[in-house]
Amino acid sequence: MTQPRIFTSAGELRAAVGEELGPSDWLDIDQARIDRFAEATGDHQWIHVDPVRAAAGPFGTTVAHGYLTLSLLPVLVPQVMEVAHTTMGVNYGVNKVRFPAVVPAGSRLRAVVRITRVEEVNTAVQVTTAVTVEREGAAKPVCAAESVSRYFF
Repeated sequence: MTQPRIFTSAGELRAAVGEELGPSDWLDIDQARIDRFAEATGDHQWIHVDPVRAAAGPFGTTVAHGYLTLSLLPVLVPQVMEVAHTTMGVNYGVNKVRFPAVVPAGSRLRAVVRITRVEEVNTAVQVTTAVTVEREGAAKPVCAAESVSRYFF
């Protein structure tokens, strides 16, 4: 099991700008997870939820929703970085997201994180990270996201 790098201050976060953290542990993306995401979001497009039709489609199998992959950041990123001694941390948003490759059902994913910016914003420390989600055995990442979080110490 991966142990996260623990940051306890804004100064420690600033000192880590540019460092690569990770990778996280592998996470299985099975059809049941894809189906639950489809149910939660109402996105039942056949390439995600119809294995028979998808077998004859462009990917040869069902594939995970791009937004499912993005929604895994809260489970993957804390495996490689933790901000401790805060009163609160919030997801402030995402500046940019791309899905360069598909995630076939049955894939395993992991994340690598690089802190790209740390700044004081009002009473918070805003941390921007470049998160790359990789698929086991694939040459291209399946998600590249610039994620923004705010931490209150």
